[in-house]
Amino acid sequence: MKIIKITRSNFNEWLDLALKLWADQSSQEMQESLANILKSEREAGFLVRNANGKTMGFINLSLRYDYVAGATNSPVAYVEGIYVKDEYRNQGVGKYLIEFASRWALEHGCTELASDALIENTASYDFHTKVGFQEVERVVTFIKQISL
Repeated sequence: MKIIKITRSNFNEWLDLALKLWADQSSQEMQESLANILKSEREAGFLVRNANGKTMGFINLSLRYDYVAGATNSPVAYVEGIYVKDEYRNQGVGKYLIEFASRWALEHGCTELASDALIENTASYDFHTKVGFQEVERVVTFIKQISL
């Protein structure tokens, strides 16, 4: 497997995969979000390819300087998104991406790697615990509409 940094030349490939992970986003919203990652000094996206050059998935990473639950240092490297195509799951691709993320974190002065998943996403929870993450907090988010 080989990790490739996202550039303008492979942007559309990344976009297609990101839209599968975040299916509730429009193509335009996702393009804007990913374009912002490309411009950022604290964020990066990477594709993972097999020996034949076929893209298997991606990972988006960031450096967070704000509060991260369970973290004891700052900055914290953060897995903002990780996706592996169905046909490559349960073959070590996700683990390979997390190992890469750990090296990226160390290269950026971080001693911790953090991530999150929605409570109902049990597949993501199982993946995270399988690759060494420990649950540190559960949160329920609320909103209330208000008007003047």
